[in-house]
Amino acid sequence: MTGNDLAGHLLRRAAFGSSSADLLTYGDDLLTYGDHAVLVAIERLLDFGRLPDDIDSKIGVDGYLGVTTRGGPFAPNTAINDSRQRWLFRMVHSPRQLQEKMALFWHNHFATGYAKVAGFAGTAQGARLMAGKPGEVPGPPGQYELFRQYALGNFRDFLVAVARDPAMVIWLDGRTNTRVRPQENFGRELMELFTTGVGPYTEADVVTAARVFTGWNLRNNGSLADTAVGYYEFSFNAAQHDTAAKTFTFPVYPDGGKTIPARTGADGQQDGIDLITALATHPETARRLARKFWGYFISESASPDAQFVENVARVYLLNSTDIRSTVRYILRSPWFENPDAYFARYAWPVEYVVRAIKETGWNGLSADTARSALTSMGQTLFEPPDVAGWALGSAWFGTGSMLARMNFSAGLATNQRLALARDAQPYRASADRVVDWLLARYSSVQFDTAQRAELVRYLRAGGDWTGSDTQLSQRVPGLARLVIGSGEYQFI
Repeated sequence: MTGNDLAGHLLRRAAFGSSSADLLTYGDDLLTYGDHAVLVAIERLLDFGRLPDDIDSKIGVDGYLGVTTRGGPFAPNTAINDSRQRWLFRMVHSPRQLQEKMALFWHNHFATGYAKVAGFAGTAQGARLMAGKPGEVPGPPGQYELFRQYALGNFRDFLVAVARDPAMVIWLDGRTNTRVRPQENFGRELMELFTTGVGPYTEADVVTAARVFTGWNLRNNGSLADTAVGYYEFSFNAAQHDTAAKTFTFPVYPDGGKTIPARTGADGQQDGIDLITALATHPETARRLARKFWGYFISESASPDAQFVENVARVYLLNSTDIRSTVRYILRSPWFENPDAYFARYAWPVEYVVRAIKETGWNGLSADTARSALTSMGQTLFEPPDVAGWALGSAWFGTGSMLARMNFSAGLATNQRLALARDAQPYRASADRVVDWLLARYSSVQFDTAQRAELVRYLRAGGDWTGSDTQLSQRVPGLARLVIGSGEYQFI
């Protein structure tokens, strides 16, 4: 494997593939990718806060992925399909690639569906709760913006923010959690899905956790019919909080204490903060996150290495649940750099679509084309199937979803046919050179000798290859379609 193979691996896992703009952003760090350069490139991805966060200003500007409006202005804060287009636009163009990649990870980890949120709050407020951008609409950030804010932040603080997130309060029925009738959904998922996983807690702990979060509720501020003024926000209702002591089967405090003491209603919010702190710092939470990071950054074809899990868990705990330190360790680790990890993960539909756009081109293409294609592939942003998120790995693939990917590859290649033919011109002297150029363009897709020979035969079909303008315009887009729609391209 060459340095560029490792560079491609980094940009598929810590970003969404590589466009020419990405190579300009990371410059010689990725082109040379030596022992020092790899560390520089990783730090540039991790330290995205130093990069501008103004990519939204390019929406609607020539030279960027387009968006589609429906009889009015583009409204990503109040129209969910526009929210989806804006996120796709950011995935393609944002210089903060790892921020968007981690936001996608957390969207699946804290899986929340727009349909239920909108069913309670209405469509416009539902979109605001899921994706409202601070400064453009009043009130707290939409949930996805929260994921961007804490993408590589402190996980304990992140959990507290998620517990207070209005979309999450609606999604897991916290608004009905009262001291007379505790609601168990959030407390259960906090332990089962967000932190330790099944094992370290009991059903009795679920009941007790429900009591901990009594009174964690919502209030509306202003006229909700006017999203420019009114919004939902978190509210702790002290009168609805269970003030009695609460005992768990696992330690809540560093001294081993398992009982959250009785508190007044006014101080009752501390119960939830104490429990969240205990769960965020629990060794099994550290290991569970390590295993999920293994699947996201390392491999789905190999089981998590036991030493990797313990090392990552140790880094997480020693750094007080800091995710940036944890991901830094992973990206610098021998497991990440191992060539066996290259192309060892199934691309999520959105990863497949965004990578294909970045590596093929986007002029004249709308994000709405990708948005609608994603639904056919089994992934609608802001609409995971349930609280557990999407089924990953080979579960992404079936007859219908693979056909949808192939149809998207055909549509994208056709849309970009002129640009593809133009870019192929320097290599037109031979069919072999055109194939080599195209395979290099698509981030080192691993085609074997026989497959490569078939691509060359495709270019030569119907007569000798002359490299004419007609052959370039007719054959090169078809070649791109074959590569993007191939089985090999479904892996990252």
